[in-house]
Amino acid sequence: MYRPLIVLENMQEKKEHVTNLTKFYTLLLLGGGPKHGYEIMKELEKKIDKKPSPGQIYPLLSKMEKSGLIAHEKIKIGNKEKKVYSLTKEGKKTRAMLIDRFSDIVSIILEPKLTKCSHCGCKIYEGGYEEVIEGKKLMFCCIHCAKSYKKTYGLQ
Repeated sequence: MYRPLIVLENMQEKKEHVTNLTKFYTLLLLGGGPKHGYEIMKELEKKIDKKPSPGQIYPLLSKMEKSGLIAHEKIKIGNKEKKVYSLTKEGKKTRAMLIDRFSDIVSIILEPKLTKCSHCGCKIYEGGYEEVIEGKKLMFCCIHCAKSYKKTYGLQ
């Protein structure tokens, strides 16, 4: 699991970072369907490897609701009434925009670590199949591409 390492100079920056990261993950989680606050807290704990407190989450949910990213409806579960949160249309747009931004950042990080298959040109992050052909070490995405490469160039 990817966990960014960020050096923070003071507690205010740390608090803001956690809130922003928590907000991002909350939008991602709610993209999978409606959830009540406790479900969000449990799933966030798994994702950010830190147990968020109700004092962090519920004000965040309230703020996200006021900004139009999420909405809630009250559902009776047993004897209790629970707020179940879901993304609004604006929340879905924001989530998609954040995913695009994050994927751009991840691409910048991973690009230098990618190699191309010598046969089909697909990008390989890890693994792959390496073979020495005519004294040159070549990288392929799989053994089948290596075989096709050799066949194409009459190197069988």
